Amino acid sequence: MTAVRRAATVLVAAFVLVAGAAQAHATGYRYWSFWERTGGHWAYATQGPSTDRPDDGSVQGFRFAVSEDSADATRPRGTADFSTICADTSAKPGTKRIALVIDFGTATDAPAGETPPGGRTACARVAPEASTAAALATVAKPLRYDTNALLCAISGYPHQGCGEQVAADGAQKDAHKKKGSASAREAAQGKTDTDGGPSLGLPIGAGVVALLAGAAVWQARRRRNA
Repeated sequence: MTAVRRAATVLVAAFVLVAGAAQAHATGYRYWSFWERTGGHWAYATQGPSTDRPDDGSVQGFRFAVSEDSADATRPRGTADFSTICADTSAKPGTKRIALVIDFGTATDAPAGETPPGGRTACARVAPEASTAAALATVAKPLRYDTNALLCAISGYPHQGCGEQVAADGAQKDAHKKKGSASAREAAQGKTDTDGGPSLGLPIGAGVVALLAGAAVWQARRRRNA
């Protein structure tokens, strides 16, 4: 059993090294995430604001922050009640009202040299077929998009940059942008090994662990049969 114990020790050490490498390469993205208010709670939107067409009475939210992916994304803060946000905007035939919560985030998440404005809410009255992006454009100009239709700025914030990748050590580089993206969330979800996303280290590490485990069993059987 000595050989098995020795191999197990090596196996555990290899696993720790692989896990540590994955942790060291953890990254996030500085971007505007898009949310929908459902059942009194924020839910990460399943489509981008340019394709989402909310119903009258909907509450939609935007939050600027550094997040690793949709599971890690930070929710909008502040009032998120339709009747409160749209209290002064009466219903009108042939239109719909969308309550918008815009959270510019914290100084920690702000790009270098920029200060986030205070959060705000707004009630957009738009055509029945209007998208969330169209509603946002009526109350929070200027909006800024990149060439892939990625939402980069709301009310001019941030002044520059779009979905930058932020490494664990604070270093930045351009985020991978999927063509046709309507929201920066797709940049976070479309990470690759080359842009600091999921690394090949874990699959390779898993292969090493499996190889070591097989070697341990083979060595133990060889000693028993010797």
